[in-house]
Amino acid sequence: MSEPHEEPEGWPCVLSDEVTSLLLDPALPADVFGAVVAATVLINEMRGEVPGATMSAKWPEQRRMPLGPDGSLGVAEYVIVAHAEPPQIVLTRVQLY
Repeated sequence: MSEPHEEPEGWPCVLSDEVTSLLLDPALPADVFGAVVAATVLINEMRGEVPGATMSAKWPEQRRMPLGPDGSLGVAEYVIVAHAEPPQIVLTRVQLY
C-alpha cells in the first residue's frame, strides 16, 4: 500500500540574479544577509502570504515586505507564481536603506 501524497508545507523561494549577487557580495553586512535569508524562510513557510507584506495594486502577485526589525534594513520584493508547476516564489529585489 502506498503512503498518501502529502503536499509540501511551503513553496520554494527562488532568488533572482540581482538578489543572488547581493548575497554573494563580501561587503554585505551580516545583519542584512541574515534578514534576507530569514525573509526567504518566512516567504517559503507562508507560501508568500507574509503578515505585514503589501500587495501591488496593479499586480497582485507582487508583494513587498520589510527587512530587519521594523523594516529598518530595507524592503524585499517578491512575486508569487502560484500557477507554475511546481508553485514557487521569486525574490526579485532587495532595496536597502
